[in-house]
Amino acid sequence: MHDRRTFIKRSLATAGVLGSASWTGTALGASSTQSAMVFDAMGEIREVYDSALLQEMIDSGLNGITKTMCDPKTFEREALDVALEGIRSFDAWIEANSAQVLKARNVADLDRAKREGKIAVFYLIQNSTPFGKDLDMVDTFYKLGLRTVQVTYNYQNWAGAGCKERTNAGLSEFGIELVAKLNDTNMLVDCSHANMPTMADTIRTSKVPIIVSHTGCQAIHENIRNTTDENLKLLADNGGVVGIDQIRPHITTLREGALQHYLDHIQHAVNVCGIDHVGIGSDRDHRFIDLTPEYLDELRAEQGANLNEDDLPWFMVELNGPRRMETIWDGLKDRRLSDADVEKIMGANVRRIYAETIG
Repeated sequence: MHDRRTFIKRSLATAGVLGSASWTGTALGASSTQSAMVFDAMGEIREVYDSALLQEMIDSGLNGITKTMCDPKTFEREALDVALEGIRSFDAWIEANSAQVLKARNVADLDRAKREGKIAVFYLIQNSTPFGKDLDMVDTFYKLGLRTVQVTYNYQNWAGAGCKERTNAGLSEFGIELVAKLNDTNMLVDCSHANMPTMADTIRTSKVPIIVSHTGCQAIHENIRNTTDENLKLLADNGGVVGIDQIRPHITTLREGALQHYLDHIQHAVNVCGIDHVGIGSDRDHRFIDLTPEYLDELRAEQGANLNEDDLPWFMVELNGPRRMETIWDGLKDRRLSDADVEKIMGANVRRIYAETIG
């Protein structure tokens, strides 16, 4: 694996050749989600999805998605148990649906999924708590197919502080060791849900680029889950990628007409980071969601105290359903972004960081 200086040099060289994104230029051609690499850096794909829904996702152009394996709100032995069970259960689901999905361990699997008209599923844990303080567990989970590790969730763990922690602590001594171990194991480090000091520490500590797979821009909409311009720039300067999420309260207070606000977040991230460092990390269900009593019960069971029902709906009306990547593509093209730049945002940038870190 290359060191970070190599990645930065490569990024600067790329920027010199390709230039920056133009939000006022003319489109280059008639590309679409069907021809581009479409890769959701962190999205939902659930075991209740049937073949028809999976086909809608495939027909929308989706080639790859990174999926959370288990409840990230757990600690100690429970965290380990639910992570192992999550991998076992989803492995079985993929095997049962192998005509439409495949388990991805590297970008070759992602490229194969695109050729075969399938969705490549990469495995993520959204909290490092399943490892406890045992770094050997990183190797165990790597062998099971895990490829991305989020350092923290909302609160303090052994590695660092989450965005809802009351202190302003950064990466711990164990967190420094964990990041080094993840680098050495070719695991991608994710800093979504971290507080800003932990995120900045992780970016600086990692020998290779990291990802913030699902967040919004704090400068556009103030929310505890969003990322400051300072950290967005630091992330990009060190070769990383930010995925802009589709959780409506992270993006806007509007319950209708939110799509333009979502595109504003993407545009702002490109302006701060450069076109080579922005992607999509939806963090959203692909089903059409109605706020039925049954769905609300499902959310309450999943989220517990994390759920503020005054924030509902989490979805944006225009992006509610399995064809949303096409809507985002069209929205970016309406803002007269070139095909080449839209393709980077829709998946090429995420594929690049996976190639550089996971292989």
